[in-house]
Amino acid sequence: MFDDRELWKKITSGKSEAFDTWYREAAPRLRIFLRRLLGSEQAVEDVMQETLTQIWRRPHGFDPDRGSFRAYVFGVARKQAAEWGRGQKPADELDFDLPSPSRIESASMIAEAFSRLTVEQRMLLWLRELEGQSYDELATILDIPVGTVRSRLFSAREALRTIWCMPRGGSHELR
Repeated sequence: MFDDRELWKKITSGKSEAFDTWYREAAPRLRIFLRRLLGSEQAVEDVMQETLTQIWRRPHGFDPDRGSFRAYVFGVARKQAAEWGRGQKPADELDFDLPSPSRIESASMIAEAFSRLTVEQRMLLWLRELEGQSYDELATILDIPVGTVRSRLFSAREALRTIWCMPRGGSHELR
């Protein structure tokens, strides 16, 4: 795989094989991220398409001095998801793919806890804890200072702790 500058140079020069190589590696992770934000498989497909189209059509949007290509792409996807979400009502439940029956209860508890967080809190926790994005990458994705990333992550983790300690059946959303 190429480093970010080399990859971006190949993509901006119209090398479709570079974009294809990157897409095969990044698309599954991006799809999972969007599924957690949007909840609807059709919305995920639409937003994925818009994200990739924007990256292909505006090849000079990425600045390697501001962060990684991966952070840039997740940032574009987050903005596209927000744009899509402005015209939609919030999803009632997250759509989790359950890998095996033995993990259903655990996944259900996690889905319930996450559904009680705000969309921003879910997104931050997902990108940091599951995608492994750094604080700098999160700042680039969200277009906020690193200090704000740290404080929002702290708040999201505290909200999740509160939910886990709450008696079962508590139904309010934490903000």
